[in-house]
Amino acid sequence: MRKAEILRLLGVPDKEQRLYNLELLLRREPAPAGKPEYSNNHIHTTYSYSPYSPSAAIWFAREAGLPAAGIMDHDSIGGGDEFRRAGELAGVGTTCGIEFRITLAGTPFEHRKINNPDQPGVAYMALHSIPHIYFPRVQQVFAGLREKRNLRNRRMTAKINEIMAPHGIEIDFERDVLPISMYHGGGSVTERHLLSALADRIIKEAGTGKVAGFLEDTLGLSLSARQRRWLEEADPLYFRYDVLGILKSSLNPRIYIPAVDELITIEQAVAFGKEVDGILCYPYLGDIEDSPTGDKKAEAFEDSYLDELFEFLYGKGVRGITFMPSRNNRAQLERLMEKCREFSMYQISGEDINQPRQSFICPQLAEPEFAHLVGAAWSLVDREKV
Repeated sequence: MRKAEILRLLGVPDKEQRLYNLELLLRREPAPAGKPEYSNNHIHTTYSYSPYSPSAAIWFAREAGLPAAGIMDHDSIGGGDEFRRAGELAGVGTTCGIEFRITLAGTPFEHRKINNPDQPGVAYMALHSIPHIYFPRVQQVFAGLREKRNLRNRRMTAKINEIMAPHGIEIDFERDVLPISMYHGGGSVTERHLLSALADRIIKEAGTGKVAGFLEDTLGLSLSARQRRWLEEADPLYFRYDVLGILKSSLNPRIYIPAVDELITIEQAVAFGKEVDGILCYPYLGDIEDSPTGDKKAEAFEDSYLDELFEFLYGKGVRGITFMPSRNNRAQLERLMEKCREFSMYQISGEDINQPRQSFICPQLAEPEFAHLVGAAWSLVDREKV
């Protein structure tokens, strides 16, 4: 069965129907050979931004041979229950977490770009391995933050419309953005939703074959050779996400409004992690030379002050680092893992899946120096079974 059809079956609006459809698919298609040397703890779903519902994420994790997988959505663990149930049906071990942002105002990193390309002094954090009994509490705490984020989302929608007005293109937050999110089910609305709605409108107005010309000639955006090739291929499975990736890297700086009210402090994050028995981790980004997903430009982040950052994080009570071996070079990874050993930090790995071109498999995990990351994934799965 083609991927698009599976995404349709596992992306229907009703959660119970998604799980039922997953069960039917599992009966029809035998599991591929497992690949115990791999895992992935950082799969975004439709509860933040992704082509994959929680059920679909489990299906494609299974199809990739992953014996263990983790959900990691922005500002929401609304997909956690479905993800766990889907994992039980598919025989895939599951771990559940939430990704959110903190403010570092008043710290030595207030004016530095840390691991957030959009805003200095703001860092992403990942709260891993949250026991399912705490899902309602997590949703309760982040509901207010999601509402505050939507106030900023509406203002950014207005900025998009200001930029696009000369070209006769407009998006409406209620009509075009909210319906492509899971906000009604406890999910979050991100900048990707805004730009995805814009991508849909551009494709409709310009026509698939003329999108590249519109982006370059009309909007003045620069396309890489890879991005131009993808647009020329116009694969319907990927096309919307390819346009989104271009908008995210090129247009997002023009429409982005700094987050303030929806952020918490690092002290609050540490305390909340303890309250819900999760493992609070700092997601290492590292200096970027070439973004594999096409949505980030070459830029410097933590590498020049990594020693100082570790001292700060450890002093505040953060005890884990999460990273993606496919996104960094060997020197970056060796240095990072050595710092983790120095500070006795958890090491957790996961490939940041939020668009269909990405592989669920990180090939580096099969190498001996990264084998401990697979063991760490299973330790997360095991601690959540209780």
